[in-house]
Amino acid sequence: MTRSSITRAPLRPLTWGLLVAAAVTSGCKKDDPAPAPAKPPVGSAAPMATGSGSGATPATGGGSGSAVDPAKAAEAAAALGKAKDELAADIAGEKARWTAAIEAEAAALAARSFPDAAAALAAILAGSHREPGNAERDAHRHPIETLTFLGVAPDSSVVEFGGGGGWYTELLAPLLAKSGTYRVTGADPAGPNDAMATVYGQRLEAFLAKSPGLYGKALRVVLDPAAPTLGPDGSADVVLAIREMHNWQRRGALDTNLRAANAVLRPGGTFGVVQHRAKPGVAGEVTGEQGYLPEAWVIERVTAAGFELAEKSEINANPKDTADYPKGVWTLPPNFREGDTDRARYAAIGESDRMTLRFVKAGGKVSSPPAAPASP
Repeated sequence: MTRSSITRAPLRPLTWGLLVAAAVTSGCKKDDPAPAPAKPPVGSAAPMATGSGSGATPATGGGSGSAVDPAKAAEAAAALGKAKDELAADIAGEKARWTAAIEAEAAALAARSFPDAAAALAAILAGSHREPGNAERDAHRHPIETLTFLGVAPDSSVVEFGGGGGWYTELLAPLLAKSGTYRVTGADPAGPNDAMATVYGQRLEAFLAKSPGLYGKALRVVLDPAAPTLGPDGSADVVLAIREMHNWQRRGALDTNLRAANAVLRPGGTFGVVQHRAKPGVAGEVTGEQGYLPEAWVIERVTAAGFELAEKSEINANPKDTADYPKGVWTLPPNFREGDTDRARYAAIGESDRMTLRFVKAGGKVSSPPAAPASP
């Protein structure tokens, strides 16, 4: 692709069988991925994705004139094969789970009207449409408090950077289906067959395709990494970057994505950030490869892109997180990249310490979002 494209909830004509067939020729991730191989040279066009915490892995083959480390190539190929199997299994599992009764309930949920976002989200969080295991993350991610703090309302026009495995997609799509607009970004599912980014895109395609009633109004944005476009200028009320910015830094795409977010927002619109938080005193250029960014560094970079910091929240703080693990933030749940090694210790820590920041596009009136409900 030469530019970003926006489509209405994609691949509706595809059957679950075709999606499984696509999955076994690619790969994907469920949640925040492990660190990708080394960054491509500046100016290269290695495929990338922006999942909900998605980190795109360059294609397994070497670029023109590049030296390929056999061990790293084998590791990448093994990861891709594993991802293929996981995606195929996930699609098959969802096909079996997604009954006509769940589809009817999901469609009815998307058609409901609610007095505010908190009431809507309370009903959505209890819905049977949610994938198994996702509700277990609610206590760590505080979705009602987070989305209301960031000013998301049922009639908002929202862009979510990186749908990934769909954790926030299954909340935002029904929240906005009745009166709002929902756009979700991801990689091109028809990209290179040996690129992990392609299968990240395929996972999002499969996720949206499983329920026309719930996700049929979603707008799918396929991003051009070199020149991302999220929609018409000034068309969004809220842009969300939830566990995303470390991936932008790792890919050298931070500034381009911040510019895209600024362009699509109306004056005074909200740019909402939830990000794994590094300990202060180290630059994001250093900590980003471990999945963490320093809060002051994030604020500096975002404000330099034409935003003003409106408010901070400690909704998603976790003081138990020391942010110094051998395999970065992916050491903690839900990834557990160390496997069984010290698993109980990492489970006791929980998910990462996260900053939650609400910025507004400079040049417009700063509006206060509805008051967030108190944490239980």
